[in-house]
This record gives sequence, C-alpha cells and structure tokens, in this order.
Amino acid sequence: MCGGVRSGRLFRRCPVPSGNRNTAKDAMKILACAFAYNEGDKIRRTLARHPRTRNYDLMVMDDGSTDGSLDQVPEGVLVLRNPRNCGIGAAMKRVFAYALEQNYDVLVIQAGNDKDDPLEIPRLLAPILENRADFVQGSRFLPGGGYGNTPAYRILATRFLHPWLFSLAARKRVTESTNGFRAFRTTILRDPRVNWQQPWLNRYELEPYLLYKAIRLGYRHMEVPVTKVYPPHREGYTKMKPFSGWWSILRPVVYLLLGIKK
Repeated sequence: MCGGVRSGRLFRRCPVPSGNRNTAKDAMKILACAFAYNEGDKIRRTLARHPRTRNYDLMVMDDGSTDGSLDQVPEGVLVLRNPRNCGIGAAMKRVFAYALEQNYDVLVIQAGNDKDDPLEIPRLLAPILENRADFVQGSRFLPGGGYGNTPAYRILATRFLHPWLFSLAARKRVTESTNGFRAFRTTILRDPRVNWQQPWLNRYELEPYLLYKAIRLGYRHMEVPVTKVYPPHREGYTKMKPFSGWWSILRPVVYLLLGIKK
C-alpha cells in the first residue's frame, strides 16, 4: 500500500557493526538514507562510497524495485522496502515516520543512483551539529559545488527557472531548490504546520515543499556546496518523466505561492 505514512517494520535490521561508528559527535542521533528504485549496481556504488567509520546510521529505502537492487545492499545497512513503486515522496514519508519513531535528531537525504557524494555528508551536517542551522540544503551552484553529465535543459530548469520561482514564493533567495541532497532536524517534521503527510506530496512534490516550509516558518536555512554527477545515460540518469515530472516538482511552488495548498 502507498497511501499511509507509517514506517512499518524494517525489511532488514542490520545495525552498524560495533566499532564502525565514530562517537566523537554522537550527541545527536543521525540517520542517512539513500533512496532506490531499480538502481541495480548504482546502489552498491552509492553505499560503497560511505566511510566505514561514520557518525550516522545508514539506510536504504527501496521503493518497490524489481531488478534485484536489494541484493546489492551489504550487511550493516538498514533497509525499508515498499512492496510496489509508490513514488519518491511516498518513500520519503516512510523514512520520515521511521526516523520519528526511532527518535533520530537529524535526517540526511541522498539519491541512491550514485549522483551524490557521501563524503560530502559531513559538510551538510556541520552547520547543524554546530547549532548554526536547522535545514542545510546542498547546492551544486555555489562556489565549490559542481555538476556533471547534466543535460542542458535540466541545467536551465534547476539553476535558473525553479530557483527563481522558488525564491519568489519563499521570499528568500536560494541557489538550489530541486536538489534532494540535504540534511535537516527532525523537529521540522514534528511541527504541525509542516503537513508532509498530505497525499498530493507522494511524488517529487515533497522535496521542494519541505524546503519551502522550513524557510517560511523561520527555521535556520543554509546552503553548502555539493557535487551532483549524473550517471551515464545508458545507465538511466533519471527516473523523472518529461512534463509530468517537471510539473510535479514545480506545482508545490505554484500551490503554496497562490495559497491553494498548505
């Protein structure tokens, strides 16, 4: 089922082996989750890039893969799984519910198709651990960031069109509004004014919605430079469909700006 937001049971519970977690900054409980749907070897490459010693638990949220993607997930990684493909927003809702149930303080979101560099996670976490931010957005368009294998039309949309419209709606200038690579305090999810459980947020809508809400509600928002390199086209560099996918990521900005949705 795709309608609910309960996390349900873990498909596989494999806690970080003893000695692999860095306890120097363990005052906050952190969960990093990679999202996968038919990623094949890309999810293995994504997980292999995470350091063996880390200050966070690592999870894969599998959104109904049918290609054996879960066979690529090594021990030591938590796994949640949807029985069928429900959409990235619906998958995120399950992880949000799990993070709240397990009392995680911080959640890190990354793609499971090897686009994001896990070695940049400390850069996302630092402002939160140092109590300088509540929501840290990774931006490939800041100095020090970067992007590769990105089609020209996507650069136009993600660097100019969407950030411009988003900045107008949120009343704060941002350089990045579509990148899912981010970290934030789970207190944002507990805020009753953040209605992340709404059914219309089951696809690409949830990511810009959450960013918008964090900014407009006065949470401390910060951008840090990250890299985002798309895999070769032959491997399937994106799951987003033209037009329907673009509208899915754009409509939260339109709805929230016009007051159609909350």
